[in-house]
Amino acid sequence: MTITPWRATCIQMKSRLATKAAERDAAWEIIKDNIDRAVAMIEATCAGKIPPKLVVLPEFGLQGPPHGGTVAEWIDKACYPIPGRITEPLQALARRRAIYIAANQFEVDPHWPGRFFNCCFLIGPSGDVLLRFRRINTASWPSPHDLMDAYIAHHGIEGTFPVVDTELGRLAMIACGELAVPEVARVLMMRGAEVILHPTNEPYSPAQEAAKISRPAENMVYLISANVAGGIGFSADGSVLGGRSRIVDFRGHTLACDENTEESDKVTAEIDIEALRAARRDLGMGNTLLRARFEMYRRFYGETVVYPANQFLAEPMKDAGAARPAAEAALANLERMGIVTAADEPTAGARRRAG
Repeated sequence: MTITPWRATCIQMKSRLATKAAERDAAWEIIKDNIDRAVAMIEATCAGKIPPKLVVLPEFGLQGPPHGGTVAEWIDKACYPIPGRITEPLQALARRRAIYIAANQFEVDPHWPGRFFNCCFLIGPSGDVLLRFRRINTASWPSPHDLMDAYIAHHGIEGTFPVVDTELGRLAMIACGELAVPEVARVLMMRGAEVILHPTNEPYSPAQEAAKISRPAENMVYLISANVAGGIGFSADGSVLGGRSRIVDFRGHTLACDENTEESDKVTAEIDIEALRAARRDLGMGNTLLRARFEMYRRFYGETVVYPANQFLAEPMKDAGAARPAAEAALANLERMGIVTAADEPTAGARRRAG
């Protein structure tokens, strides 16, 4: 079936921080305010001259992130299941406007008690939650990698790296700085993704801006990246600003970008899936996927371990400090592999000077 070009819009919205509340009821009032703001901005953009078929909200847009404390405290204060109390207004809006809504929240799941996940999710025009992607590369919070064997046994690779086939094409999601981990986008492309939806919450960073160009270009996917307006989630006083939402095509060309840090729905562009599919079928030099030489790299990944898996399989992570032994083990592995120089080992330059 031919897919007609469709419009995507980034909802660059401000977000209040639930972590500032004293307890769960007060935190919910902050979360509800964020949800209401998101709904109002989506309604406004859908009422415009060219309404979108899909909108993307920022990472942490609905709750903000935790600032310290324990995993149990954050679960008790601000975490909810998906679908659940946070998603319900967005699900109703998706049905009412017949659109796709991509967003992000801290999720709890009764199958994994004592844990929360930084979860990206996609709601379809039916109001159903079509996709949930729980962030894997995170240093301070629970990750599926921390219970990898049991997690993959339960969810499969399909649920760990989900891609959903829709009337808009094959959609996937990545959160914030995980875009700078090339393997995540690569695996999603290898599972068929054509559009990566990217809720993010970040200050300006040359490295992250480069990732927003290189990931779409190297994987021949569209990227729709919505950042928070005003202060980022980790800025308690709101002085570190977000902004710069961006839509990038499968050649790495920016289709829309808002350089400002205020609330906006200006980042909107047409997504042409048939053009992408034609480019992926082309036999010319512009088809980077066609010339992928994966066999040459396989040996570097096959048995490589840096950050050890299953660290919190038996017992949930208590707080960010609990991950320190795993980080120390990862550093030791990098030293063993010769990627990082041991603290007591002289550098090549020092050895030359000593000689």
